[in-house]
Amino acid sequence: MSSTLKYLHKELSFNTSGKSLYEITEPINTWINSQKISQGHLIVFIQHTSASLIIQENTSKDVIQDILNFFHEIVPENQSLYNHTIEGKDDMPAHIKSLLTQTSITIPIIDRKLNLGTWQGVFLFEHRKIPMIRKLNLSFIGE
Repeated sequence: MSSTLKYLHKELSFNTSGKSLYEITEPINTWINSQKISQGHLIVFIQHTSASLIIQENTSKDVIQDILNFFHEIVPENQSLYNHTIEGKDDMPAHIKSLLTQTSITIPIIDRKLNLGTWQGVFLFEHRKIPMIRKLNLSFIGE
């Protein structure tokens, strides 16, 4: 039995309403199901330097708040620390937070769904205070 290798691409847009973690697992799974993807690898890439992607626990809201608090502590919004301040006091810290996390993640697809752990979800990590439209590229290779 032979299989046909697929190369698929999709751009998704997400509206954010300020600093937070936005779970995006379901929209990604919806796209996987619409493409009749069976197995392979999905690369998710965010096209921004002041937001990032993480895989994290999606059950406890305390985890989300603790992550936000941690990043607020390790990357302060103190303009006296930075040269790049023209876009506001949260912009350079947003770039640093993005540097400390990820702009792309690779997730295996098995049996037509993301092969995530029981309590894992995919999150867009918005580092800016202002509402933004964030673009993500989904690239799939598999069958």
